[in-house]
Amino acid sequence: MMDNLRAAANNVVLKIILALIIGSFVLTGVGSYLVSGSGDYAAKVNGQEISRAQLEQSVQNERSRQQEMLGENFSALAGNDGYMKQMRNQVLSQLIDEVLLDQYAHKLGLSISDEQVKQAIFAVPAFQTNNRFDNEKYLAQVRRLGLTADAYAQLLRKQLITQQLIHGLGNTDFLLPKEIDNLISMAAQDRTIRTATINIADRAKTQTVTDEEIQNFYNQNKSRYLAPEQFKVSYIMLDAAAIMDKTTVDDAAVTQYYDQHKSDFSQPERKRYSVIQVKSESDANAVLDKLKKGADFATLAKKESTDVISRLKGGDLGWMDADSTVDELKQANLTKKGQLSGVIKSSVGYLIVRLDDIQPQRIKPLNDVRDEVVAKVKREKALDAYYALQQKVSDAATNDNESLASAEQVSGTKAISTGWFTRDKPPAALNFQPVTQAIFGGSLLGENGAPGNNSDVITVDGDRAFVLRITDHKAETTQPLDQVHDLVVQTLKRQKAEQQARVEAEKILVDLKQGKDDSLKAASLSFSEPRTMSSVAQNDVMAESVFSLPHPQKDKPSYGIAQDQAGNIVLVALDSVKPHTLEEQQKTQFVSQLEQGAVGTLFDSLISSLRSKATIKLGRVVQEQ
Repeated sequence: MMDNLRAAANNVVLKIILALIIGSFVLTGVGSYLVSGSGDYAAKVNGQEISRAQLEQSVQNERSRQQEMLGENFSALAGNDGYMKQMRNQVLSQLIDEVLLDQYAHKLGLSISDEQVKQAIFAVPAFQTNNRFDNEKYLAQVRRLGLTADAYAQLLRKQLITQQLIHGLGNTDFLLPKEIDNLISMAAQDRTIRTATINIADRAKTQTVTDEEIQNFYNQNKSRYLAPEQFKVSYIMLDAAAIMDKTTVDDAAVTQYYDQHKSDFSQPERKRYSVIQVKSESDANAVLDKLKKGADFATLAKKESTDVISRLKGGDLGWMDADSTVDELKQANLTKKGQLSGVIKSSVGYLIVRLDDIQPQRIKPLNDVRDEVVAKVKREKALDAYYALQQKVSDAATNDNESLASAEQVSGTKAISTGWFTRDKPPAALNFQPVTQAIFGGSLLGENGAPGNNSDVITVDGDRAFVLRITDHKAETTQPLDQVHDLVVQTLKRQKAEQQARVEAEKILVDLKQGKDDSLKAASLSFSEPRTMSSVAQNDVMAESVFSLPHPQKDKPSYGIAQDQAGNIVLVALDSVKPHTLEEQQKTQFVSQLEQGAVGTLFDSLISSLRSKATIKLGRVVQEQ
């Protein structure tokens, strides 16, 4: 349970409940609700007893979980006294941690109401039918787990209180500098490891499966082999661009359009300015005085102006219409050719402006704008034809709703038929949201998935439109065994190989922890050369397993089991743990991440603190093991 809680520290209550159901309440203290007795206790935690019966029930739950996971291979582990003793100690340790958490939550006054428990039960998908709570399904699930409804509710209340405690840790924003340093030292690490890999793919090749195993697995996992819903569609596409390519216009139409839209082809009034730009107002006044005394504007501009571009042209700025004229020039309010401004203050200094010329508004002659007019006339004519065709096709598809034959006739286009496709892979030509929504929305299907109605015209991107019908449909179905036989065999072989590999790894792990490597050599395995994994650059799927291993003791590695990217079982030897040196920028970023996601670390620290302050007494049944 403690591992489940750490993993779910930032998740919603629903995931905690689901984890309980899927895991069959393994190591959650179910025994305290199912078994009672006055026999010898397993442990006392601050005076609160964990009974021997509770320990045995939890051990049995863990045995059942491992047996379900490993199948017939579990018997090899069950016969290993060292492994079973290690498992019992782990179970007891977790039960002690649960009691400590329960006591701490009670001390804080945390509680869960009956209504909260009820709503949590209602929210479990495994208890729902068509997204609604199904009481019969709920009771059946609870009975299958060997619980009464009341016992399940009590267990769930306990889990929700623990979740409430975790959320409280998650909302704790106050971290002292020393705590931050400790968190960084714990989280920013480099770990040196060696690995020995049991290759699952190689082992799977040697496995055998029976017809009975294949049939049973298929029966129990039919949902894995669903053939998705499939569609075939016929469609007609109307393309405005294609219509425009075929559209022609004559001179009369061009002239008529030009005469009716002359204002669209007018050239507005334009003015041509020259400017001298200087840094100070006194410099500007001096320049203006020279101009008034008859100095040549272009010559002064080339000599005095600080604007490097215009001074090369004697201050000439070129032609400008009203939209392109800057505010400073407009403020000069020059209306006559040759008129000179006063001193104008601007964002770049001080200006003297002269209006060099004025070009009045004029209508561009047709010959100058013929290509533009032709394009406009052609587009309007094509769009008129496009929208008229849309209407004709819409009417035809509506009046003849049994096929697209009438729509083909009026459009002059042969309907295109697709092959089979699924919801997640529609044909590229139809992959527009309005089109796929019409296909998959259900309105175009008849009873029992039979072909139904033609669609109305569906416009996409403004210049294309579709009319379509579903010509064939296959509902989601389970693929028959003969079609997925090889997949089932492959899965079963890999499962068997993985189960055997896990059992073998667990046996080797027990020996390694006892300082023996005989079983490692017997399996023709050896550890690789050392390599370093950094917690600040975790891009390895084994990182979570590696960084959860306890620190190695002096000259004695810490051992564990992980799984690599390919799914192989990997024995890990952790040789050393060293702090990872962070640059200041990395440290700042890391602190931010820690403050946001330090719940797991805080949770472990809480457990450690509770254990250090608790009075824990092991019972005779444990001491004698």
